[in-house]
Amino acid sequence: MAYPLHRSPDDAAVPASPDLPALERDVLAYWQADGTFQASIDQRPAGENGSEEFVFYDGPPFANGLPHYGHLLTGYAKDIVGRYQTQRGHRVERRFGWDTHGLPAELEAERILGITDKSQIDEMGIAAFNDACRTSVLRYTGEWQSYVTRQARWVDFENDYKTLDLTYMESVIWAFKQLHTKGLAYEGYRVLPYCWRDETPLSNHELRMDDDVYASRQDPALTVGVRLETGDLALLWTTTPWTLPANLALAVGPGIEYSRVLPAPSSALAGDVVVLATSRIASYARELGSLAADVDEADRAQVVGTVTGAELAGLRYTPPFGYFEGHPNAHQVLVADFVSTEDGTGLVHLAPAFGEDDMAVCAAAGITPVVPVDAKGRMTPDVADYAGLQVFEANAPIIADLKAGTGPLAHIDTAQRAVVVRHETYEHSYPHCWRCRNPLIYKAVSSWFVRVTEFRDRMVELNQDITWVPDHI
Repeated sequence: MAYPLHRSPDDAAVPASPDLPALERDVLAYWQADGTFQASIDQRPAGENGSEEFVFYDGPPFANGLPHYGHLLTGYAKDIVGRYQTQRGHRVERRFGWDTHGLPAELEAERILGITDKSQIDEMGIAAFNDACRTSVLRYTGEWQSYVTRQARWVDFENDYKTLDLTYMESVIWAFKQLHTKGLAYEGYRVLPYCWRDETPLSNHELRMDDDVYASRQDPALTVGVRLETGDLALLWTTTPWTLPANLALAVGPGIEYSRVLPAPSSALAGDVVVLATSRIASYARELGSLAADVDEADRAQVVGTVTGAELAGLRYTPPFGYFEGHPNAHQVLVADFVSTEDGTGLVHLAPAFGEDDMAVCAAAGITPVVPVDAKGRMTPDVADYAGLQVFEANAPIIADLKAGTGPLAHIDTAQRAVVVRHETYEHSYPHCWRCRNPLIYKAVSSWFVRVTEFRDRMVELNQDITWVPDHI
């Protein structure tokens, strides 16, 4: 079989309208019959210990969807690399691969099966669900092979690899074991972005997967006064009222100046002394009254003293909810460098199970987290009055009970009860799951981590020996 030409060997002229589809078909048929790709591999020995091999890893696509422009574009770049190294005399085996793991595969299987809850997977059985996932992820392998072949890419489909292959999974487990043996892998308890719909944590990288991961969202913003052991009301601010039942500490900035303010006689807080950052008093003039000398006395607030955050440290207070009263070392004022006065009150509510900074500050004070939220993002029986409510749905009844002194607050002495000072709507850019587009929460979860910092310098050193294209990377 001769190699197909777009013109007769005796005809010097190039046809004005060559039959490109026919040329494509004929060239692909020739390569197939001739075994051209395989010959380009077989004719080049691997050399001693693989010295003449050029190892090429083809990043595997999901096969539960058809290839798009991005796949085709990167496919050409990959093909050029393989052909170039082949022309340099290297043996270049190019095994095609299929990524068959991960939530996209599971979500597609759920969609096909009409599954909306993990309990339905338990009912049908993990094995049956895995079979459905396996069928889903390999649905378009034939179409992929056709597209890639028509690109004129040379890849080995017959000796392909799939991440669901036992040999592949064993290789991953082997790599993990090497890390574990070297003491570089550890199981930790960390606060991570968490998708309650998919019941899985996300990496920080996944928060940058798409431009629309961060989307504008409106949440309730609450300023709450909690009673210090001195009798003053410390004002805290939060945009996650659902975390208030898990409050275990307050944070202040050690160098920030805080004022003890006597609210105006016309204020709903008249008769109390409230504590907040001095620079934030004006922002609460509506609730506390004005410090200006030219306002009516009934509307005038007074500063009766100032302290630094460091001087407030160690003070005890009555938590807004009593679910975890008596928790070791909890419900005291702590100092933290991350506290700012750009918004809020300058006092930060800490629920260590739902904030990375909260976790670090509380851990340093010997306060272990409590996690009254389950894998589905629902309040647990630890906070009985709100048990079963999805966290965002819990905001409304929590705020209502704080305002009215009802529900769990009815059991707290009136003089010690938390006070809602301000309730407003706060619009902000908020992270959403790139898979299901539901708003994420931050939640303490148990997971496996790698101590990258222990070999970061070595990675940077080895990075210098890699030929990066372009070279500014």
